[in-house]
Amino acid sequence: MKRGIVVVSIVFSILAGTSLAQTPSQMPQPGPEQKRLQYYVGTWTSEYEMKAGGKMTTTDHTQMMSGGFFAVTHTDGKGAMGELSELAVMGYDAAGKVYTYDAFNNFGEAQHFKGTVQGDTWTWTSEGPPVKMRFTAKEVSPTMYTMKLEMMTGANWAPVMEGKATKTK
Repeated sequence: MKRGIVVVSIVFSILAGTSLAQTPSQMPQPGPEQKRLQYYVGTWTSEYEMKAGGKMTTTDHTQMMSGGFFAVTHTDGKGAMGELSELAVMGYDAAGKVYTYDAFNNFGEAQHFKGTVQGDTWTWTSEGPPVKMRFTAKEVSPTMYTMKLEMMTGANWAPVMEGKATKTK
């Protein structure tokens, strides 16, 4: 008798699992954090001054990836250091409750930042290596933001770059 109950229990478990596996699940939807990334969607022209390298101009082409969870940016620019080509992906890590920014450029650099947004100000930090950095972007309007990149020297933040970006499309 016990063996019959065990067999029925196993069959029921298999059928229930099969039934659940066949139930269509709903596609995940982006939350307000992902929708906040849409501020950067479009074409932006940036002009900034590198404290140790002169002026630089870049053009960013940003769009939301299919599904709406990530913003993908292709950057092209030039300045005193030469031509710049970069690919960046911004997203939101719900478990860590932080935004993420991962970029890779033609200088062989890989940058990984975590960020927060408070009102109109985005603050991104990177623990390095080789140094700790902080990038701040302040939304001045729907079509312009200012930016500043700093690096930790000792116990103080030292400016590395300052500029602004203007949305052209």
